[in-house]
Amino acid sequence: MKKMKEAINYFKLNVQSIECVPESYGSEVYKLTLINKESLYIKIPYSKVKLYREYAVLNQLKKIVRVPEILGFWEGNEEMTGAFLLEDLKGVPCNKKISVELAYDIGIHHAKIHSVSMESYGNFTEDGFEALKPHDWHAFVRDKFFDFAPSVKEVLSADLYEKSIRHFEEHIKALPAPEPPAIIHMDFRPGNILVNNDYVVGIIDFESSRSAATEMDFTKINRDIFKKYPNTKEAYIEGYETIRPFIDLDRILPFYAFYDAFNSIGWSYNRGLEKHKGFFEENLVILKSFIEK
Repeated sequence: MKKMKEAINYFKLNVQSIECVPESYGSEVYKLTLINKESLYIKIPYSKVKLYREYAVLNQLKKIVRVPEILGFWEGNEEMTGAFLLEDLKGVPCNKKISVELAYDIGIHHAKIHSVSMESYGNFTEDGFEALKPHDWHAFVRDKFFDFAPSVKEVLSADLYEKSIRHFEEHIKALPAPEPPAIIHMDFRPGNILVNNDYVVGIIDFESSRSAATEMDFTKINRDIFKKYPNTKEAYIEGYETIRPFIDLDRILPFYAFYDAFNSIGWSYNRGLEKHKGFFEENLVILKSFIEK
């Protein structure tokens, strides 16, 4: 709350009411209603890395797909990571039964993000775009996996951990050549897709985005939409293909679903298991589904 009040003071807002947004896992997000009845959002990223990353991606995408307009930007200080003042897109997270019509529209919007080609894999930083060195996508995937491995080792049984390492080594070798660099969301799930009835009104939360191979960007939508709602996968692909060709998802998804679950377990440990117990347990079930077949 202290950070939020600092941001309100910085942006010189006359606030009538404040509502905490629960969907945000890492950053702090608040919906504000001003005295003049206008509604908007303050977002306080978890780190300055995420602050500059989201700032760059929102500006890159604003003419491509509907994303929140940045109404104010604060780089923060020694105690504060900084903050965004963002427009209210007038939609709600699509945490409901998803129809084939909505799945089709989601596919269109996801493809629009992926349609932004980049020269290199890499990250958006305070100093601009930083290309991946070496320019090897699968080497990056390996590095991220083993960055999380020590944390994962703390919470898995020795047997499950060793089997996970072997599973990774076996299956990364079987991956096809990666897709060329493009912007991906990295957390493309229903909570970050804003809708009105059966139409998408915008996409939010780009703090984890990067220039990457698009095949990494389908694990959450597969878990949260395709597996839960019949015929949505086919409708999504149909919408996606109106913008760009779709990848051979069945060939790469098992690896990336395992990879995402493993890394999410490490993330949960790093951020605090007690706070993220539900997320940890959800990903542990997914991990075991690949290892204990």
